Amino acid sequence: MHPKNSLTYRDAGVDIDAGNELVQRIKPHVRSTRRPGADGEIGGFGGIFDLKALGMQDPLLVAANDGVGTKLRIAIEAGLHETIGIDLVAMCVNDLVVQGAEPLFFLDYFATGKLDPAQGEAIVKGIAEGCRQAGCALIGGETAEMPGLYQGDDYDLAGFAVGAVERERLLPSGTIAHGDVILGLTSSGVHSNGYSLVRRVVERAGLSYGDPAPYDASVSLGESLLQPTRIYVKPLLEVFAQSTGVKALAHITGGGFPENIPRVLPEHLRADIDINAIHVPPVFGWLSREGGIETSEMLRTFNCGIGMIVVVSEAEAASIGAMLQAAGEEVVPLGRILQNKGERVTFNGELSL
Repeated sequence: MHPKNSLTYRDAGVDIDAGNELVQRIKPHVRSTRRPGADGEIGGFGGIFDLKALGMQDPLLVAANDGVGTKLRIAIEAGLHETIGIDLVAMCVNDLVVQGAEPLFFLDYFATGKLDPAQGEAIVKGIAEGCRQAGCALIGGETAEMPGLYQGDDYDLAGFAVGAVERERLLPSGTIAHGDVILGLTSSGVHSNGYSLVRRVVERAGLSYGDPAPYDASVSLGESLLQPTRIYVKPLLEVFAQSTGVKALAHITGGGFPENIPRVLPEHLRADIDINAIHVPPVFGWLSREGGIETSEMLRTFNCGIGMIVVVSEAEAASIGAMLQAAGEEVVPLGRILQNKGERVTFNGELSL
């Protein structure tokens, strides 16, 4: 019996039963991410990982967290939630592998105003798919139903990943030198950066996310813009297992080329990039034309078709490029490491927008 006019948590907008239903829905997806060190089960107060299972001699742990920015807004407005979780994992694990680390486990944070178990399952299914692509286990997370803080169908995501690397294999190495070669690995599209500008361009063009993409009528604009971020982990780990020739990696995320490449270079060196070599996906040309975005702004905001930079010696460039291609990557010879002349990244040629 409840006193007259008594309130429940559900009356306040929080449905515990919906949360329990979501947990049951996602358990099979979580189990699919099992790997040595983690059993793929959830339900405890904390996720557990057995470091001993790695068999490493002198491991360093590397941690990263990230979100997917306003790409979420497109997923919400388009009603397409199945791949945004891949983006969430990608943004974290790509930041781990650039330091030479193998991603081990992942945790997510999902917050919404009103929990829809089916929508939540679609999101976590995508997270599990990203974890499988990266070879890491989904060992826990948090679902927060917060009425009054999020309105309508709004939700937010954050991800947290931990990896490990043998101390002697930590990147960037101290051997980066003048004359080293820069290889680029192609992106799958816009990835998860610059979406506030993307959304402004879509608004200016007077389009909705259900309209055909102006540069590819075979898919909707929403489907195209929600193409998930490429996860580079497994191909790079394959190269690490065969060679010690990779000197540095840079994940091309927010800040584009000018902000991300210098993060892995010594102060006395710069990256000299041949942008003629980049095959720019049509989405970027459309964004540039429709938004009147200058090339310098494109290079600073978007990946423009290159999602990862690899620095190797000239002597090993061909062999490492071949390894990456054999592992499924499209490799672009992109430039060289030269002496710093005041700019940390210099560009040659014209971007084909």
